[in-house]
This record gives sequence, structure tokens and C-alpha cells, in this order.
Amino acid sequence: MGKSALWLTTFTLVLTGFLTARAQPEANFKCSSSTNATCRALIDYFSQNATTLRDIQKLFNVKHLPDLLGANANTIPENASGSYSVAPKQVVRIPFPCKCSNGTGLSNHVPLYKIKPGDGLDYIARTVFAGVVTYQQIQKANNISDANKIIAGDSIWIPLPCSCDSVGGSSVVHYAYIVPIGSSVEGIAQEFGTTEQIILSLNGIDDPKKLQAQQVIDVPLKACSTSVKNNSMDYPLLVSNSTYVYTANECVKCKCDSSNNYVLQCEPSQLKPTGGKWSVCPSMKCTGNLTIGNLTSASDDPCNRTFCAYAGYSFKRINTILANESTCPAPAPAPSGGSVGPGGSGSGASRTTFGLIIVLHFILLALCLL
Repeated sequence: MGKSALWLTTFTLVLTGFLTARAQPEANFKCSSSTNATCRALIDYFSQNATTLRDIQKLFNVKHLPDLLGANANTIPENASGSYSVAPKQVVRIPFPCKCSNGTGLSNHVPLYKIKPGDGLDYIARTVFAGVVTYQQIQKANNISDANKIIAGDSIWIPLPCSCDSVGGSSVVHYAYIVPIGSSVEGIAQEFGTTEQIILSLNGIDDPKKLQAQQVIDVPLKACSTSVKNNSMDYPLLVSNSTYVYTANECVKCKCDSSNNYVLQCEPSQLKPTGGKWSVCPSMKCTGNLTIGNLTSASDDPCNRTFCAYAGYSFKRINTILANESTCPAPAPAPSGGSVGPGGSGSGASRTTFGLIIVLHFILLALCLL
């Protein structure tokens, strides 16, 4: 065997071993809420190739484009159309309905994917859905006895990980976050306003050094407080910071912004109602001419004001209530604990970098031998 062939064989074995060792753990989110509890959740997605919002909307069965826009309010214009271009590997947050069962949460039987000729479960999991699930999870969710025997034209459920649990007694939006290369538990906690211990506990990670790049983890996003009653058809209405949602058959737009002390701000959407339940949007008034989102006259307390708040909806009406809002700055959050050290030295990204260095050394060795 020549030097080139010997090197190629060695390099292939090392690279294969390296990639195999980097296999990501399955994302299984805890959901101890009552059986059949449902809520809104988010998950990261990025396509290997250029695509459009319409294609992503169709892939994940997102009913209405405005829902996709609201989940990406910081990165995609509110007036973007379905033809809006999404660059390769650009992260798009996908909103979807979550349902709890048997201590875990999964997307409520969406998205459904129609198998194409030549598809395999591993290809569907890794490439089509960019690794947000494993082929084993798809196989189990669809009761497929043989992963190598799937039929083109059949539709299968892609079980996205999620949760509806409160965290630390507070309502949150659970975000299935794909860990970028170079991240650490400490950095993720600081970015999303939580603590390292919460992230470690939610994801069953006993050591922050075990965090892996490209791993899907549960990150709780603080949700705005609302006046929505528990008998409303959209309860619990969970909206996280810097996002907005449309509810009440798209008649109401609600947004969450930390600058408003995490109090949900709702207003008439100016959209036509969807779902065929209403021909026009019902009244959204509190008293007199005061409509959802309108303020009453200011009180003597400079830190509080009263406004007409959205309180949920039923088949026949949209409910409103007069609510109080604090306008003074909220106290600064407590610092997160359990640091892994400056620069996240214990992150999975460090191990990734180390592994890549090994690969580069073999490439340099190859150049010397050829």
C-alpha cells in the first residue's frame, strides 16, 4: 500500500471516528404539566440551501405566515411576504403547538411530512429537518417497524421536542435551541436571561463541559404577563420577549417587549378573521370608546397606568378588561450562577475546536506524504 493510500485510509478512519463520537444526544424535553396540556413553543431551524419563508412555512405546517413573522420579529421584517429569501444556514424560529403526555412534550401531531422517492428516515431527520430530531424519534413516533422500509407518498409526523412547564414558578416559552459552535452554558444563560443551573437541570446535563455544539437544548424564554382567562380558547397565551403573535382568529395582535416590564401589549390586528368562524372581527371595547390597547387617563401614581387589555376569546366574542400596568423600570435580574469560567472554557465548542485541530493536522501530514 502506497503512502497516499495509507494516509487516506488512516485519515478516513480517524475522521469517521471523530464524527461518530460527535453524535448528538436526542432532545427529550420534560413536560410534567397535566396530561394533554397544550401551549405555544419555538424551535430553531436552518436549511443547508437558500430557501423562502413560504417553503419553511409549508415544511413545518405553520398555518399562517404572520405567525412565522412574529416568532422572528428581530430578524425578519413584519411586512415580509412568502417569497422572502432565507439564506443558507440562516436560523429561523418556528412556532408550533406543543402537547404534554407521559412526562414529555412533543409537537401536537405537526409537522406532517410527505415522503418523497429516495428519502430515508435519516436523510429526512438530518437534512430535510436539519437535525432538530433523530431518525429514531421519527421511527418511534410513527410506529415504523423497519427504518429502511418507508413508502414514498406516505405522510409521517415529525415529533418536535417541547414543554409547557412553568420554570421557577413563572410562565415561559420553551425554546428548542440549537447550540452554535463556540457557545457555553454560561453564555447561553446570559443571552436568554436565565441561569446556568436552570439550563443544566431542564436538559439533564450534569456538567456544563458536556454541552455539545449543534445539540438541541431546552431554553426557557420569559413570557409576558397577560390578562387572558383560563377559559379562553387561546389559554395559556405565552408570548416571549421581542416576539408577537396573532390570536382570536387573527383579529388581535399581541406583542411582548421587556421595555414594557413584560406586560403583554395587545391591539386590533387590522387583519381579516381566519378559520371561517367570524365574517368580521367582534367588538374589542372595554368601556365607551376605549378599545384594546388604549390607555385611560393617567393616575396620580407615576409608575402605574390603566389600559384596556385583551382577556381572551370564545366562539362568539373577544373579551376585554381594564388592567393596570407598571411603567417604572423593573429591577435588574439576579446574576446567573455556576460559571464555567471566562470564555466558556468548558463548552462543547472547545471540544469541537480541538477535534478540528486534529483533523487539520492529518491534512497537513497528508500534504507532506504526497
